[in-house]
Amino acid sequence: MNQATLKDRINDALKTAMRAKEKERVAVLRLVMSEFKKIEVDERIELDDARVLAVLDKMVKQRRDSEAQYRNANRPELAEQEAYEIGQIQEFLPAALTAAELDTIVAKAIADAGVTEARDMGKAMALIKPQVQGRADMGDVSKLLKAKLST
Repeated sequence: MNQATLKDRINDALKTAMRAKEKERVAVLRLVMSEFKKIEVDERIELDDARVLAVLDKMVKQRRDSEAQYRNANRPELAEQEAYEIGQIQEFLPAALTAAELDTIVAKAIADAGVTEARDMGKAMALIKPQVQGRADMGDVSKLLKAKLST
């Protein structure tokens, strides 16, 4: 038997949540599944696990941004809702990389790509992105890479 795709796992979690009558979780998982469906219809493709991870990563990033805006606007109840949604979505993302693991990946990519200047950063980023997708914020990766190249 082949391993269930990430999308199938999310759909199964949705069904389980529906049976358990967990309204908030059902709402979040339906939102996730509708985002997948929208992309599949718009682009006429079947999402693979890599693309599903990218979509989940984007959704978490959007919610983090919204949460920060709600906190700045003194709307803690809406910020809590965003935090809850982040937690539900992150359940399906791989474990986040530690700073040391990320540092190692960036250093290896710099060496493999032969990058010495910040203007060639794209070459290293192309090697890094598939390794850290869904496990680290690409903005943080970019800052780390710039810092390493400027020293």
